[in-house]
Amino acid sequence: MPSIAYYFLLTTLLCLPPLLHAKTVHRCEAANGHVTFTTLSCTAGESLSLQDVRTFTPGSTMALMPDANTGETSGMKNIRREPIIAGQAEDKCGNLISARERREAIINQRVVAGMSQQDVESALGKPDKINIRNSSTSYRYDAKRGRSAQVEFDEKGCTKGKAKSQTAKSPR
Repeated sequence: MPSIAYYFLLTTLLCLPPLLHAKTVHRCEAANGHVTFTTLSCTAGESLSLQDVRTFTPGSTMALMPDANTGETSGMKNIRREPIIAGQAEDKCGNLISARERREAIINQRVVAGMSQQDVESALGKPDKINIRNSSTSYRYDAKRGRSAQVEFDEKGCTKGKAKSQTAKSPR
């Protein structure tokens, strides 16, 4: 029959693996915001945070990554900055109309000031005639249901105003 020391040794060996998997990881943040996780040290000018990482064991309720202990390496100050919105797209027509207004105009086959040549073609189709003079372009749409339209674009390819539509008798 095994002794108590044998059971104690077996129990101790079974409890050691979770403790052996704990690791300290360095979280290095550069001045431009780039974050690197490494087991090595950070370079000069990067902000250093030590994070103790433990592997997850089934049935455990402890946090996988505890809060970071922040510190600074030489030559870098930890400055908090306000977030910047950098993802707003600007079209070549200067955002005169919103995306919603542009969509509604295309669906309703209307031309609104601030639409591009591509938007007009999406709304009205390919033009029957294209005139290019100096730096302006004009599209002409002829006799569709008794109506014709002329759309003028500036040097950037944006509409100058509403389309000039003329009522004409249908040729048929």
